[in-house]
Amino acid sequence: MFFLNAYNRILSSTPHSKNVSSTCVQIFCLLSCLFFIGCKPDPAPELNHAEQIQQRAKIRIGTLYGQTTYHLAKDGPIGFEYELMSGFADFINVDLEIVPVFNLSELYPRLARNEIDFIASNVAITPERQKRYRFAPPYKTVTPKLIYKQGDTQPNTLNELQGTLVVTEDSSHAEWLQANQSRFPNLDWRSTADQDAEELMQAVLNDEIAYTIVDSNQIAINRRVYPELSIGFNVRQAEQIAWVFNRSQDDSLYALFIEYFGKINQDGSLALLEEKYYGHVREFNYVDTRKFLERVETTLPQYKPWFEQYGKQFGLDWRLLAALSYQESHWNPKAKSPTGVRGMMMLTLPTAKDVGIKNRLNAEASIKGGAKYLASLKSRIPARIQDPDRLWFALAAYNIGLGHLEDARVLTQRDGGHPDKWVEVRERLPWLRMKRYYKTVKYGFARGNEAVTYVGNIRRYYDSLVWLDNLAVKPAIEPNIDNKNSIKPEFDQLIIAE
Repeated sequence: MFFLNAYNRILSSTPHSKNVSSTCVQIFCLLSCLFFIGCKPDPAPELNHAEQIQQRAKIRIGTLYGQTTYHLAKDGPIGFEYELMSGFADFINVDLEIVPVFNLSELYPRLARNEIDFIASNVAITPERQKRYRFAPPYKTVTPKLIYKQGDTQPNTLNELQGTLVVTEDSSHAEWLQANQSRFPNLDWRSTADQDAEELMQAVLNDEIAYTIVDSNQIAINRRVYPELSIGFNVRQAEQIAWVFNRSQDDSLYALFIEYFGKINQDGSLALLEEKYYGHVREFNYVDTRKFLERVETTLPQYKPWFEQYGKQFGLDWRLLAALSYQESHWNPKAKSPTGVRGMMMLTLPTAKDVGIKNRLNAEASIKGGAKYLASLKSRIPARIQDPDRLWFALAAYNIGLGHLEDARVLTQRDGGHPDKWVEVRERLPWLRMKRYYKTVKYGFARGNEAVTYVGNIRRYYDSLVWLDNLAVKPAIEPNIDNKNSIKPEFDQLIIAE
């Protein structure tokens, strides 16, 4: 209509005496403008969240530092959550940018400002959080535990607490205590933003506070090196853990979450990750853990150089060799067994001859022989089997022999399980004690259940040695951290190129 009116004004305002060509020029210009405006392309459609991530070629994920989430070891980043989010970045074929902090309260504002795409940090789904955020499909279940110090009186309910209970700020535990204050009117509790869950457990050990509440997976991991931490009771029912993202976001990222978690559930990747980090820590023996940690301080140092030397020579982690030796002899070079095995690595006489060891009671010779034998066993595991399964199989073979291990793998395959996965074979190893099973395999009867316990114990000792070793070098690994609430920019965001 605007252009029609303009056209009429041009015609009416043009004197008849003027050259008609002037009018034609004006009309031509007007029609040209109309043509070019009409040909203007439609604006490009706005990208959804998943497309924005693909366009920038990286995903930004917020997480907390911790043993169950993400932390830096000597060999690089590790942690259950780290591996889970690294797998997601691989799944959508982008780089992973990790934004690690010390308090959950720091992550929520970053999420609100769209500085991170989502939070992956052992976050429990709660009614209050569901009002403010969206959650990906849950991938883990944890139970909140009341923690106190070994030797103190064990409480059975919150009403029995005789000291201060401290929990982390913005945690599901703080949220639940706030909502249930009327049920526990005499409970002395507070939340803090200055300490994370692991530091609160340390505060319990140091008698700085009486109690804290942590999730079951956190206490299981931490008691490997802090056996004085004791569990009083389950504070409430189990909670589901999931990734957190903005309610204002579209469904495109959520659709990727559904696809990813569906895949890793179906192909067994999630179960393998769960087994890797938690499969060997469910059982806890206070006395054994205390004894182990004491001998790490008093006995291990004199043998550590040999574990390091022969671990390097035969391509094995020295801490694994030390863990194996502790399981075998408790680092006693004169250890003997009624079955004829002897020394630090408890070698049989035929095995000692095979690896060229003449004196099994010589500590250095035994460590060298044990390292050579374990490396040999590992090399004889089928090449298609990758670590860590390959290593767990080699340890099982060190205990019961390759023949019995192969029998267990045969039984696993017959039963529809995966014979190349330790988590699957571990379930069938005890069958080697049962006549209806061992009579059907080549090497017959074996105490397969003992091999399962054997490998589990070594893994616990190994993890503890790795943790203690990383603690010893932590200042060198994390030089840019000033304090719990201040991270210098160069350490704030770590980009893992895929």
